[in-house]
Amino acid sequence: MGSTPPTAVAPLRKNAPALALRPYAPADEAAALALWQRTWQQAYPDIDFGARLGWWRERWRDELVPACALTVAMDGEAMAGFVTVDPRTAYLDQLVVAPESWGGGAAAALVDAAKRLSPGGLDLHVNRDNARAIRFYEKHGFAVTGEEANPRSGAPIYKMSWRP
Repeated sequence: MGSTPPTAVAPLRKNAPALALRPYAPADEAAALALWQRTWQQAYPDIDFGARLGWWRERWRDELVPACALTVAMDGEAMAGFVTVDPRTAYLDQLVVAPESWGGGAAAALVDAAKRLSPGGLDLHVNRDNARAIRFYEKHGFAVTGEEANPRSGAPIYKMSWRP
C-alpha cells in the first residue's frame, strides 16, 4: 500500500516506544489474523473464533484487503491493532485492538487515522451488546443512526456514523 512512513503516536505504556501507525503490508497478514481472533475471543468468550478463522482469512484476503485502506498500529515489534476503511463507501469495517492495549490510545489513534482516510465521514456497524465499543465510538463523535440485524449471524447491531 505504498511507502508512507510510520506516524508516531504517544506511547501506550510508560517507558515504551511510541506507537507507530503505518499502512498494512502483505507480510502483516498472519499477525492481523491472529490479533483478530484473539481480540474477538476476548470480547465474546462463548464463541469459538478458532473455528471461524478459515472464513475470516478468506474474507480478509478476498473482501477487505483488496477494497480497503488498512492502517496498522505497532507497539514496538508487536501489532497493537488495525483499522480497515473502504474509501469508496466510507465504511469502517474493522477496528481491532489487542486486549492488552485497550484504553492505551491505540484505538483512538486508529479511529483518527480512519477519519483522515475518509474526511467526509464514516459509517460502521457494532454489536448492540458491545457497550464498550459503543461508548468508545460515541466518545469519538459517532452517533447511532440505525438498528439492524447482522446479515450473517442475525445478531442485533447498530449502525453508527461520524460526520465532521
